[in-house]
Amino acid sequence: MEFVEKLMGGGEQQREYQGFVDGYDSGHPAEGYDEQEVMQRHEAVAAQLSPDEYQQAAQQSFDRLSPDERAQFGQHLQEEAQQQGYNDPDLAHAAHEQFQDSGFLAQAAAKMQGQQPGMLGQLLSGGGGGLGGMLGSSSGSGMMGNPMAKAALAGITAFAAKTMMNR
Repeated sequence: MEFVEKLMGGGEQQREYQGFVDGYDSGHPAEGYDEQEVMQRHEAVAAQLSPDEYQQAAQQSFDRLSPDERAQFGQHLQEEAQQQGYNDPDLAHAAHEQFQDSGFLAQAAAKMQGQQPGMLGQLLSGGGGGLGGMLGSSSGSGMMGNPMAKAALAGITAFAAKTMMNR
């Protein structure tokens, strides 16, 4: 609760998150912050949200991506989940058209967060300790070679922070 109070009550932490939100709102969702910052902020904010708030933040994040970007993200998420042994039949059997639906992706992300907090970030990082494997890997391991993964987590974080600051 201390985190939420600091975020809502002003001070340095609120300014930092407001800067993150402003950066997300003003540029491309995958630019303006590094993958470590995205992971750290996502973990801190996601832990403070109810399942409904998390799904709502994810929906808003995915709404900002084009249908093709959502499909790209969803297909990579599906591949990473399969490679890392995350078993969700809905995700495993989803088709390209389903991944274009921001509601479907938001539901999948919220389900992961609810079942195992931090799972989405773990999948997006290729199972490592951060987004680096997915964001900048030349080996193709992880999802961060795909900027949509960074955009998705940054968006969830930005919309969640807005929700918390407006409580």
